[in-house]
Amino acid sequence: MAHDSDLPCDGDGVCMVCKTKPSENESLVCKTCATPWHVNCLSAPPDSMADAVNWECPDCSLPPDAAVKQNASASLSSGDLISAIRAIESDSSLTDQDKAKRRQELLSGGAKDIILEGINPDNDVLNILDGTLNCSMCMQLPERPVTTPCGHNFCLKCFQKWVGQRKSTCANCRTPIPAKMASQPRINSALVIAIRMAKTLRSGTSSGTSRVAHFIHNQNRPDKAFTTERAKKTGKANACSGKIFVTIPGDHFGPISADNDPERNLGVLVGETWEDRFECRQWGAHFPHVAGIAGQSDFGAQSVALSGGYEDDEDHGEWFLYTGSGGRDLSGNKRTNKLQSFDQKFDKLNEALRVSCFKGYPVRVVRSHKEKRSSYAPDKGVRYDGVYRIEKCWRKAGKQGFKVCRYLFVRCDNEPAPWTSDDHGDRPRALPLIKELNGATDMTERKGAPAWDYDEEKSCWMWKKAPPPSRKPVQCENEDGTKVRNVKPKRLAMSLKQRLLKGFSCLICREVMNHPLTTPCAHNFCKACLEGAFAGQSFTRQRTCEGRRTLRAQKNIMKCPSCPTDISDFLQNPQINRELMSVIESLKRQIEEENAALSDDVDDGGLDANDVVLADEAVGTDESVEDDKEGEQPVNETETKQTHKRKRTQNMDNVSPIKSVDKPDVHYLEEVDSAVPDFSVCK
Repeated sequence: MAHDSDLPCDGDGVCMVCKTKPSENESLVCKTCATPWHVNCLSAPPDSMADAVNWECPDCSLPPDAAVKQNASASLSSGDLISAIRAIESDSSLTDQDKAKRRQELLSGGAKDIILEGINPDNDVLNILDGTLNCSMCMQLPERPVTTPCGHNFCLKCFQKWVGQRKSTCANCRTPIPAKMASQPRINSALVIAIRMAKTLRSGTSSGTSRVAHFIHNQNRPDKAFTTERAKKTGKANACSGKIFVTIPGDHFGPISADNDPERNLGVLVGETWEDRFECRQWGAHFPHVAGIAGQSDFGAQSVALSGGYEDDEDHGEWFLYTGSGGRDLSGNKRTNKLQSFDQKFDKLNEALRVSCFKGYPVRVVRSHKEKRSSYAPDKGVRYDGVYRIEKCWRKAGKQGFKVCRYLFVRCDNEPAPWTSDDHGDRPRALPLIKELNGATDMTERKGAPAWDYDEEKSCWMWKKAPPPSRKPVQCENEDGTKVRNVKPKRLAMSLKQRLLKGFSCLICREVMNHPLTTPCAHNFCKACLEGAFAGQSFTRQRTCEGRRTLRAQKNIMKCPSCPTDISDFLQNPQINRELMSVIESLKRQIEEENAALSDDVDDGGLDANDVVLADEAVGTDESVEDDKEGEQPVNETETKQTHKRKRTQNMDNVSPIKSVDKPDVHYLEEVDSAVPDFSVCK
């Protein structure tokens, strides 16, 4: 800082100390700010002519201690200063004078330890982003980041200001900016999410409590689903307004026991009848009040309803042939359509039924009076007929000429069926002879042991393997009226770095990007994925006039895999986003170091080995679910990318654990059953 007596010359060249105009020999110009100074009035004039050449004025040359403070203050981002100031203001133990003193020290750079208290700069995620993804103009973390095709990041305002000056090249590398991007820049949403997550961790604020997936608000519901005056046609409005009397989640497998029936302490009994599907939903036997299948394609099916929706259904009581969903045109305002217009596929709810077939899960079955072709349907209302197990599934040509998905259900309940006079439940029986299997395709059946099976010693049906844990926690009440939330065991939460790394995923292969490319439309892909998506396509198309003469070549339109933007110009010379690749590599390296340190702590006895086993089980659960949903994983990276390309461009079937074929071969499911852990303890 300059001495009190050191003042420069004013705009007219007059010294502000002695009020005289020095001559050229008596004036000295600073090499940094080019300000004239009067040599005779300086408190520390240069000693020689050599020093005068490289002389800096007192305002530009700071003392050593002041330089240290300035560097310390400059190394802190504005977000750190704001967080530290808020912490000082919220400290009730400090007086106003102490707060002012600390703010002054903070802004002068002398309180760096206050800011970074509790933050490891080597392990801080924000430091990784702040040093790599900074805007090339304002040198701060980009606000509403825009990424150019050459891989440089800018704030939206900085980019618009640069382009507004009629500059059509990148401010960093002078690479031409596409005209469409200059006029309509797109914000890179992946960077927005990454920066927000890093700032949230640094500030110490949480994103809020995790949302409960399943919660029953029975306190404001009537005992019965009611009809309102708004309903113009016959039927019931507010179909889901009735209370849910059982304490099971929507993805509960198997019978509903007395433990889940706080109203009657009986459970849902076989043969119980309800007025309609709405009331059936209130007791959890079949939750959907319209759809005939309740389930999830990657988890399994919990219940089905026989209501005469498809004419291919065959009901024989203890076993029946069920037809899957789909194959009908319900576009526009077609709410119902009895005619098929295309083939059914093993996807969505049909895939959920097939997963239950693979695993051997019990499926609750309700029959409706609308099934007029069955001798086992009730005269009125909806009846619960116990649990069944799906033994086989296949595809065949239906009565309307299109292929339908078919399932063989066989009853396996401990209670007798409503139409029998037996005093005991079902016993294991041989599968019936199905004539239509001779012409069936895509037939699959279970080879491994089912999860729900008959125990010879106890003479009852029971879970031989642990039932799948619910993914939707529920809330119930104790006898004393206090509420207890039964939440499913949570998987080990991913660290922030792992979530950030997952956010940098390719939009084609869904894996962490390798050699990332950012298109002008602000979408991120692996270089190999994007080039593989357009492999074999040329940038121009040659044309001829009826074979006589050659016309001018026409440009081929190459649309982005995630939007209709033409990226053919970008694909001619794609540039790797070096800044994004540096962030991904840094995150990977730090995650590997943390995992190595965690394993060392386990070896030294610092951590409980059960925690690591739990983490492995959580990862294994994720992998098994993905295996059930996506089937056998491709052997190499190229096949992975081609698989996702086919899904995107041709809207093909979901890849299932068993590959579909057009011949009636039986495929056994050893790989699928091996993904489910074998539990020797019966429940």
